[in-house]
Amino acid sequence: MEFPQALDAHLTAIRSRDLDGYLETVHPDATLILPNGTFLRGKDAVAEFHTSWFGDPDWSLRTETVRVSTAGESAFALLSVVYDDLDPEGKPYQKEYYLTLYFTLVEGRWLLLHDQNTFC
Repeated sequence: MEFPQALDAHLTAIRSRDLDGYLETVHPDATLILPNGTFLRGKDAVAEFHTSWFGDPDWSLRTETVRVSTAGESAFALLSVVYDDLDPEGKPYQKEYYLTLYFTLVEGRWLLLHDQNTFC
């Protein structure tokens, strides 16, 4: 699979809250940095976070590709994200941030190695 298709599969799994599909795209030693600075390392920690997040029915996100680049067995995507959710009182809010996704090619599959979220 070419990187653009792998990226699309990854993002589709997120948007559809497909945990199994999402985890198929994640490297065992993946890292994740959330917009608030929380750092997670390892597929199990990333899976635990996404299990909780995907269980929340209130959020949605839209992405726009800013840049995609591949170099050998590495690839990254920089995306602009608009995230909509409800606060604990049920009031809607919106956040905009940049999402950087770094993938590596492992046995013919593109796997997410690092996910960095940065508020605008």
